[in-house]
Amino acid sequence: MATQALINPQIVTWARQRAGLSKEDFAQKLGIKKVERVVEWEAGTSKPTFVQAQKIANATNIPFGYLFLVNPPKEELPIPDLRTIGNKHRNEVSVEMRDIIKQVMYKQQWYKEYLRQIGEEELPFVGRFTTKNTVYDVAQNIRGELGVPLPQKGSWEDYQRQLINAAENSRILVMRSGIVGNNTRRKLEVSEFRGFAISDKLAPVIFINSSDAPAARLFTLIHELAHLWIGSSGVSDLGNEHAEEEKFCNAVAGEFLVPEKEFHEMWNPLVSLLNNVVAISSRFHVSKLVVAKRAFDCNAIDSDTYREFYQREMKAFRRKKSSGGDFNITAGARNSALFSSAVVAEAMSGRILLRDAGSLLGIQPNKIKTYASKLAL
Repeated sequence: MATQALINPQIVTWARQRAGLSKEDFAQKLGIKKVERVVEWEAGTSKPTFVQAQKIANATNIPFGYLFLVNPPKEELPIPDLRTIGNKHRNEVSVEMRDIIKQVMYKQQWYKEYLRQIGEEELPFVGRFTTKNTVYDVAQNIRGELGVPLPQKGSWEDYQRQLINAAENSRILVMRSGIVGNNTRRKLEVSEFRGFAISDKLAPVIFINSSDAPAARLFTLIHELAHLWIGSSGVSDLGNEHAEEEKFCNAVAGEFLVPEKEFHEMWNPLVSLLNNVVAISSRFHVSKLVVAKRAFDCNAIDSDTYREFYQREMKAFRRKKSSGGDFNITAGARNSALFSSAVVAEAMSGRILLRDAGSLLGIQPNKIKTYASKLAL
């Protein structure tokens, strides 16, 4: 008879609920035909075997040792949660969101120590402004620091690439992913968050949730840059009812991408939303979704109209089939080219082990040279 694992039933319930699983889904994930077995484990009337306990830990993404704790551990996000529903803060946080924040912070802390070792100085633009400054001044300062003028040609995709490159040239790590690590089954839900910023004068980081429509990510990029300029870390959902700094960062992003004065000059209330959006997006080389967001912020359309437009764009995005792309290019976006370059250089020089470099980059140690070659590092 297999040895029973004397785990705490309370922890099983906590782990299941934390992972957002019903008892039925939990049983299915564990390969158990009868949900009553899960009910018994949570009630403490029976115990799982050690093999089953390991499956419980794996299914809920917790360390195996947690199952033997007396009480569930207290978990707090390491950065402020600025997401709201109405005027109330959102309390629920998925395991995926917690884990991606931890992964990004792990990389950020390594990079910060690396910068200290090579003698880099603090960045003067981080925390240069507050929400008491004007939206226009902050937007203009971001543009000046990045050295990217309003585009005169090219697509919004070209503009976004240019801005990301400029941000990394200013020593801002820009990381993008729609999953946790390399696990395609652990998707990041855009309904939960669209991005976050880690405001640090030495090693600032922006993370963009790639599960969002590509057309919406440009707005998220500038929104998170605004967070850095006011020295504010936090998780954002970019909704319409937020804390003061969220409203401010939304306004900065809007002013940066589509200046209000020019927007009002171009907006024609006598034509359809689509006609307005197409004309303005063409002028500023941003997506239709960014223009629709700007129209809402400038009170040209109401919240229902904007929400309907956004949902249509998201449906169109989901209908498009993706091959998944080249693994190395995807990993490059997830890690940021700037971070990747530093880690690869340290590994190739022998200052860190290939094993440690692989852990930081989320790739196999023997694939690092190929990864560097693909990204032209």
